[in-house]
Amino acid sequence: MPEPSPAPRAGVRAERDAHAACARLAATHYENFPLRGPFLRPAERRDLAAVYAFCRTTDDLGDEAEGDRTALLTAWREQVADALVGRPPAGAPILAAVARAAAERDLEPDLFYRLIEANLRDQTVREYADRDALLDYCRHSATPVGRMVLGVAGAREDELLRLADHTSIGLQLANFWQDVARDRDRGRCYLPVADCRRHGVDPATDLSATAAGTELRGLLADEVGWAREHFLAGWPLADRLPLRWRPLVRAFTRGGWAICDAIERQGFDTLANRPTLSGRDRTHLLLAEWARAWRTGVALPGRRP
Repeated sequence: MPEPSPAPRAGVRAERDAHAACARLAATHYENFPLRGPFLRPAERRDLAAVYAFCRTTDDLGDEAEGDRTALLTAWREQVADALVGRPPAGAPILAAVARAAAERDLEPDLFYRLIEANLRDQTVREYADRDALLDYCRHSATPVGRMVLGVAGAREDELLRLADHTSIGLQLANFWQDVARDRDRGRCYLPVADCRRHGVDPATDLSATAAGTELRGLLADEVGWAREHFLAGWPLADRLPLRWRPLVRAFTRGGWAICDAIERQGFDTLANRPTLSGRDRTHLLLAEWARAWRTGVALPGRRP
């Protein structure tokens, strides 16, 4: 029997390396929600890791990269554009994996570009006038991610997209309120200006303290309630998806909800201490969802009356 030609072997090796790079990135970064989905098909896990790797790389360029981040993000957008039309740059395994996932799952290019745009905004926009302005940012930073995940799941109905948008916004808001001090140190504030004024909070003064005052705690309690509203609105999504996707999708919401609980437990003060979930916490919430994956119509655990 003839030996496989070198070109196919090289192609298989390159593809394997690309997906391995995505899997490593997914395994080594902290998140509020887990990415492990043992019920998923291997190709779904592979493409979910590719989506995550793209999102993580984009956010790292916007938040952590040395040098001119606007220039880096602009160059990244050009590379992504090439990858999405079938020309991933040489030596860019993550983009090779993203290109395959986008093509096979029919993911809209705009989803990738919107996330890059959100990170570009972060380089110049330091505050948001009101909740509508912040929601517009979330439609770039958060909802594209949820829609990519749905694309990997093969779900494209408008109602499912709407539910996923709520879940994604809830996760983004919970992350904002978790990271008030971290964002302050980056020169950003996602607390809407109108909400600050309503609660008597002056971000320039109140966020510079080592602990949150009464007014800031009241504001964060209000904002955490807003995040919970989105989680509750998006919770029915899992029931509309194949059983193998339910534990993972429910765990996304439970991870964000648990962060809201952690913020509440420390008196809505995220200046003195950044609330997090331990690895044990994340594993526990995912195991709980695996155990009841077959059920529909279940309530969100820990839901406030």
